[in-house]
Amino acid sequence: MWAILIGAALIIGGLLYLFSSALGRRASDAHHVPHGGNTLEPRRQGLRFLGISQNWPALAAIAIGALLVAFGGYS
Repeated sequence: MWAILIGAALIIGGLLYLFSSALGRRASDAHHVPHGGNTLEPRRQGLRFLGISQNWPALAAIAIGALLVAFGGYS
């Protein structure tokens, strides 16, 4: 029972840690894009924020939590 609760807490904590950079960031000011219109997308961000090198602690916590939830009832 305790393993399942700890696993659920690790999953939730890992998700919060994963999204903390997006949740803690200020909203950007609207800027004009070349093909017309305004956008709130950050300039020149790319996909680096999705990299494993920056998010490995959160992914590890989620994986360990999932294992505890999946196999916690067998102990």
